[in-house]
Amino acid sequence: MRAEIEHLVEETKQSVGLLRRHLDWDHAQRRLAELNSFTEHPDFWNDAEGAQKIMRERTSLEDQIAAIKRLEQELEDSITLIELGDAEGDEATVKEGEETIRGLQAEAARLQVETLLSGEADGNDTFVEVHSGAGGTESQDWANMLQRMYARWAERRKYKVELLEITDGDEAGIKSATLLIKGHNAYGWLKTESGVHRLVRISPYDSNARRHTSFASVWVYPVVDDRINIEIKESDCRIDTFRSSGAGGQHVNTTDSAVRITHIPSGIVVACQQERSQHKNRATAWNMLRARLYEAELKKREEKANAEAAAKTEIGWGHQIRSYVLQPYQLVKDLRTGAQSTSPQDVLDGDLDPFMEASLAQRITGGAGQEVEDID
Repeated sequence: MRAEIEHLVEETKQSVGLLRRHLDWDHAQRRLAELNSFTEHPDFWNDAEGAQKIMRERTSLEDQIAAIKRLEQELEDSITLIELGDAEGDEATVKEGEETIRGLQAEAARLQVETLLSGEADGNDTFVEVHSGAGGTESQDWANMLQRMYARWAERRKYKVELLEITDGDEAGIKSATLLIKGHNAYGWLKTESGVHRLVRISPYDSNARRHTSFASVWVYPVVDDRINIEIKESDCRIDTFRSSGAGGQHVNTTDSAVRITHIPSGIVVACQQERSQHKNRATAWNMLRARLYEAELKKREEKANAEAAAKTEIGWGHQIRSYVLQPYQLVKDLRTGAQSTSPQDVLDGDLDPFMEASLAQRITGGAGQEVEDID
């Protein structure tokens, strides 16, 4: 086996070993057996809320244990494949084993980041708001592209995506949209996406085919569960109802049931138009407001207000966290970590993990934001 592959195998083994230690392998096995015994009790579902929490914990443990076992087995199989290929002089077989090991190393590195998502709300579902900046149709089209990007990213992870609110642009795109993304660690993965995103491209709306720069902001905040008590005085809020302004169809019902709540002390505004029932939209909007207020408090306690500050500033030059250049060359660059991709279309189709992993690693290690030069 070549030295390069031997080194990669050793790195992968170390990564898997770190995953085992972080999970506390023996304790995790015992805890899973305990949770399985709970689910077999005849009265298990009498307390539906408690049962759901146990099921979530069990699923999470099962997934982590299964992932580690699979990595170990596939690594062992790949090593055997390479050894057989070497013995028989079969270069294609050797190459297949090497490519598999490289993929396993990348997956182990990703799982290492995910195991460190231990913040108070990292495991929760999340809301993602997208708002267009100044620039009319250009920025509204860009906001629509971002909304699609996050929906695609969630679908890649097999998360559930719901469109809670959308305001159409004047000619194309959207002025704003709110997604609810449901899945394990949804907030933990997405929380570093808050901020201003910049697009540079030849405008499809410009008859002279000139290059345009557009801005849109993203705001990410966690869904809060009943264990977290957020007190809101109704007297501090203004509640408005309005007709949904989305495109209709299966995602948005164009009725008079949409609800907007403005929290006057903080200036936070939330809206929901997903359901035909005003009562259901009102309940969802209250949950969104609780989540926004909780997220603001969480940021203060964690003393990590970088994303919050970016999202609250002007949506324009000097505030962007990431630039996406489509013409005259192709490059996506994160201005906090320096992470890059030369395939913007893949990124816009949801290939965001490398950027998220770099941002999370920077936060986890306590590193300060790097001085990263923007791209033209």
